This record gives sequence, C-alpha cells and structure tokens, in this order.
Amino acid sequence: MQRGMEPRRKSRALPSPDSVDVRRMALLLDVDGTLLDIATTPTSVVVPEPLRQTLRNLLALSGGALALVSGRTVDTLDRLFAPLKVPAIGGHGAEMRVSTADPIVKCHRPDLTDALRERLHALATIDPRLHIEDKLHSIAVHYRLARARQDFLKREIARIVAAGTDQVEILSGKDVIEVKPKAFTKGSAVIELMTYPPFSGRIPLFIGDDTTDESVFAILPEWSGLGFSVGRALDGADGVVPSPEYVRSWLLDIVNFAGGAP
Repeated sequence: MQRGMEPRRKSRALPSPDSVDVRRMALLLDVDGTLLDIATTPTSVVVPEPLRQTLRNLLALSGGALALVSGRTVDTLDRLFAPLKVPAIGGHGAEMRVSTADPIVKCHRPDLTDALRERLHALATIDPRLHIEDKLHSIAVHYRLARARQDFLKREIARIVAAGTDQVEILSGKDVIEVKPKAFTKGSAVIELMTYPPFSGRIPLFIGDDTTDESVFAILPEWSGLGFSVGRALDGADGVVPSPEYVRSWLLDIVNFAGGAP
C-alpha cells in the first residue's frame, strides 16, 4: 500500500502520560493552535513560561527527539521561545534544524514571485483588519478580525494565484488563507527528519490543529506513528484533543511521570 493511502484509523485518545516512553518516541508538535493558544494576530501569541520548561525537560529526557513543526520560520520560533532552542521544521517544510547544535538548513528556496507577494500584500489596503503575514516561504492572509471577508478573500486569492504560476497552492485554515509552493509540505519534511538521529528508529507522535498538518498525519503509518488534532477532527488523525491547554498539561504530565527534570 502506498504511503498516505492507509485506511482511516479509529478514533482514540492520547496515550496516558505514564505510558509514554520518551526514549522510544519522537515528539513532533505544531505550534500555533497546538502548543499556543490562537491570538488575534500572529505577533500577539504568548508562550507560557512553564511550557518552555516542559519542552526543555522533554528535550533532555528524549535525548533530543522533540521537534516543533510549524509554518513559521525557525528564526521566528527561536524568538518566540527564547532563550529555548529546539529541533524544528519551519516554513511548512522549507527549512529544518535537526538538533540545537546544528545550523538551520534551507531545504527549499522561497519560490513565491515578487509579483505574487505584492498582490497578496495589497489585500491589506482593502480592510485594515486584515493581517498579511509574510513568512518568506509562504504568505498567510489572516482575517480573524474581518470574518465577513472570508468568501471575498477566497475568490480574490484564487484569482491572484491563477494569474501567476501553477507551482503554488492555497491552504485554508482557521481564519487564515495561506499561499505556498507545492514543492514541500510539513509531511515531506517529517519524512526527512525521521532519517536523522535521534529521530530515526523511533515512533513518531504528532499533534497539530489545522489542514496544513494533514500531510503529516498521512505519513505517520510509515513508522506505526500516532497523530492527534486539536479542537476538531482532521483527515488522518487518530483522535482529537480539546485545546492547546490540554496539550500543554499532557506534556507536563509526561515529564512528571518520567521523574521530572533529568
């Protein structure tokens, strides 16, 4: 059976924290909407200090087999979680850092054309409540403060993209529409990450919250891995957890059952 073609699995709960062996598992975690509560704008998210300590402990307990998997760039993740740095996939798979000692590797060029960037940025002139987030490898149009604009934005962004190259795709998420190259996904980057120690040979467990995370859910059966979505059911996920707060609490409980900080 081809990768990504496995039948949909039955819904299940996250493993109980006392059953998680972080020495055999690779913890892969989306950021916005999964670890962090969604904020009005991407720049106003808050990283709780206890979460930094939890991730620091899990990184040590797992021997480094914990990674953030995000649409944000790795540099942006570093600023958000500073002074903590962890392995990370950034830009929806465009870049990667396998360990805290490694440099950020740009796996793909930022292939969005200047003309496409200009047209997407120009959407902000239509309504000041729209927020255009240029992530270098992709551009996200956030309309959380202007939800009535959703249908218009979907039509307009589809028109803008259709007028340019066919090498980009449109992804719809929670109050956001994102445009990115087709050449890479979070899923393709996780496939590569799992070839490097300390991730190789482990069972991946991924938690995400949006349609951009479905490419990861699709490839997890390759390693008998598990995937969970936050807040709503997503294709390929094994189950649903209620909130980022629940995820943070579950991660902290894993640390506590493992004996606390190493």
